[in-house]
Amino acid sequence: MKKHIEKFHYLTLDMDNFSHAQQVEMACKAGAKWVQYRTKNKRSTEEWIAEATQLANICDDWGTTLIVCSNVEVVNTVEDAQGVHIEMADISVEEARELLGESKIIGGSAHTFEQIKAVYHSGADYVGLGPYQATTTIKYNVGHLTLDDYASIIERMKAEGIDLPVIAAGGIKPEHVEELMKTGIHGVAVCSAINQAENPEEVYKDIYKRIY
Repeated sequence: MKKHIEKFHYLTLDMDNFSHAQQVEMACKAGAKWVQYRTKNKRSTEEWIAEATQLANICDDWGTTLIVCSNVEVVNTVEDAQGVHIEMADISVEEARELLGESKIIGGSAHTFEQIKAVYHSGADYVGLGPYQATTTIKYNVGHLTLDDYASIIERMKAEGIDLPVIAAGGIKPEHVEELMKTGIHGVAVCSAINQAENPEEVYKDIYKRIY
């Protein structure tokens, strides 16, 4: 069964002065319907589960989808987490599906059309495609994708009947959104441009308006 994938994916960020809970609360108040919990500094699975549970409670209050980055065990444990986003160095989409079942949302990651094709045939519900710009949030060992790259990949997907929502990712700022959406992508994922802004809620709302 095809799952609903939002166009605007908000990602949290490890920050000293702006906790994941504060970030999620801010995003939900600004209208977020899709939050991806992304952390790289948890010392244990238990710590990860505890924070994910806190975020799931916030998202549940607002009717917001919570996706956990990379950690399938957390998604299996936290009942109100709706799915997982698999980065390239993580376990495969097939393994995640086997562990989580059909009801959970699983997103994959790609840099090329061939990788998108593999993610599609492995049963992912959507794919993050990037990077579009330089970013410190995720370490990419590949070059940036241009607008022409995105448009070309979308055209190849259509030609081969690959019906998979593509979410552009990697260093995306508000001023990039309209030009990216014109390439035919489904939506965008944004992290640092919001979380490191002086007024994160206003930046979130600005991006939302540019998408919709």
